[in-house]
Amino acid sequence: MAQNDLKETTPAASGSNKSIDTNGASAVSGVQSALFPSYSRYPLNLVKGHGSWLWDDQGNRYLDFMSGLAVTNLGHAPEKVKEKVKAQLDELWHVSNLFQIPQQEKAAKLLTEMSCADVVFFCNSGAEANEAAIKLARRYYQKVKGEDRYEVITFTQSFHGRTLATLTATGQDKVKDGFLPLPAGFITVPMHDLEALKAAIGSNTAAIMLEMIQAEGGVYPADPSFVKEVAALCKEQGILLIIDEVQTGMGRTGTWYAHEQYGIEPDIFTSAKGIASGLPAGAMLAKEYLREAFTPGTHASTFGGNPVVTASIIATLETMKEENIPERAAEMGRYLTDRLREALKDEPFVKAIRGIGLIVGIECDGPVAELVTAGQKNKLLFVTAGPNVIRLLPNLKVSREEIDQAVDTLVALIAAHTAAKEEVK
Repeated sequence: MAQNDLKETTPAASGSNKSIDTNGASAVSGVQSALFPSYSRYPLNLVKGHGSWLWDDQGNRYLDFMSGLAVTNLGHAPEKVKEKVKAQLDELWHVSNLFQIPQQEKAAKLLTEMSCADVVFFCNSGAEANEAAIKLARRYYQKVKGEDRYEVITFTQSFHGRTLATLTATGQDKVKDGFLPLPAGFITVPMHDLEALKAAIGSNTAAIMLEMIQAEGGVYPADPSFVKEVAALCKEQGILLIIDEVQTGMGRTGTWYAHEQYGIEPDIFTSAKGIASGLPAGAMLAKEYLREAFTPGTHASTFGGNPVVTASIIATLETMKEENIPERAAEMGRYLTDRLREALKDEPFVKAIRGIGLIVGIECDGPVAELVTAGQKNKLLFVTAGPNVIRLLPNLKVSREEIDQAVDTLVALIAAHTAAKEEVK
C-alpha cells in the first residue's frame, strides 16, 4: 500500500456524484440537500449488502467491520430473517398496540427465555429503551413503593442516547452542548470510583445506570470487581440496577448479554441495535416485580413491537439460537484480538487493544480519523470510539478469512500512518 493512500480524501475523490458541504450536509450534483446537516456523512453511497460485504453505487466492494454500528449482527440480509419478514409483509404490517399482537408475545417470550428478565416493553431504538428504563425506575418507586425516588446515577464517558433524558444521563458533555436546560434528576460520577458513587447516593436515588462496556466512550470494559460492588450496593441501599446493553447485547460480547459474564442480574436492562437485524427496534427488559409499575396508559409506543419488526426479532433470535451465535462471537472475538495483538505488538502508534467478544477497541497515540478514511479507500469499513480509538464491530458470523483480511489491511494502514508521521519529523 502506498503511503499516499493515507492522504485525506476530498468528497470528489470517492468516485460518487455525492459530496459533503462544510456543515456535513450531503448534496447531489451541486443541489443543496433537503436534510438537516446533523450527520457528517462519508462520501460513499452504499447500495447493497450481503454477509460481511457492502457494495457502493460504483460497484466497489467493502469488507464491513462496522455492521451499521453493531446492528447487522447476522450480517447483511440474513436469509432466514428476510424470509420471515417477507412473509409478514404479505399478511399485516401494522396495528395499534391497543390490539393483541401475537408476534410481540412470541418475541417477548423468546427474550425472557434466554435472559434473567420476566417482562418486556418494545420500542423503536436504544434511546427509547433507555428512556423507558428511566421511566420505569421512577414510576416503580413513586407509584408502587410510595417513595420520592427519581434520581439516576450514571458514569463519566458513558453513552445512553440522544433524547433529553438519555443525553442528560450520558457522561459526555459534547452531546449536551446547546440543549440546556437539561432535565433534573441525573448525577454523573467518575467510572470505577466506588467512594464517589456511595457519596452520590441519597434518599431520592432510584437507580444506578451502567454499561458493561463503554463502547462510545472508547471501548472500555467495566472492571468486574467494581460491577459486583455496584450490584451489591444496589441491593444494600434498595436501589434498582439498570444495565444499558444497547450495543453490547444480542450476543456481541460472546454471551446473549454482557452482564452474564459479570455474574450479576440487573433489575432492568435494555437492548436494541442487533435485536432485529437492521429493522428499527428496541426493548426494555425487567424483573417480574416491576411489572405493576407500567399499568395501561403509563407508557406507550405507536410503532414499538409492530408485526413486521417483531417478525424480524423472532427470526433473529431463532437464528442466533440455532446457530449458537453468541458462542461463535466469543470464539471469533478471541481470534480477532489475538491476531491484532500479535500483529501490532511492535507498532508504536498502538497503545492498547481491548474489548470483549466482537466489540474491539484499538487505542492509538493520536487521532485515528485519517485511518478511517484510508480504510474506506482500501475497501475496509470501521469506525472510531472517541478521537484516538479504532472500533471494530464485525458481524457475529464473520469468518476467520474475513478477519485475516481486515487485520492485514488495518496493520498495513497503521504502519503507513506511522511511517508518514516519521517522515514529517
